[in-house]
Amino acid sequence: MTEHAYVSAVRNLYLQLPIASGRFTRSDRQLAKDLHHRGIPIATIRSALLLATVRRLCRNPASPSLPPVRSLHYFLPVLAEVLLKPLPHGYCEYLESKVTDHH
Repeated sequence: MTEHAYVSAVRNLYLQLPIASGRFTRSDRQLAKDLHHRGIPIATIRSALLLATVRRLCRNPASPSLPPVRSLHYFLPVLAEVLLKPLPHGYCEYLESKVTDHH
């Protein structure tokens, strides 16, 4: 996958998230390029984005609401977690259903 296609794919994944601010900044674009150069698969990024999103969406409803995520950098700790321990087969589909159900 070319760098341009990779960055575009990351951008699309990020902007589809219900917790994202709706902006993909220059800093986000640079991070996506860095992830491409590190050889991180799009599927791994998708897993991390979904996992972090579900964690935020499934917080205690009595807790104060959180502001939208304003940067792709927010997901780096979860990406590191997923790189160390990949999600089980089929778990992304489960996470996706949780995000869809929460809309």
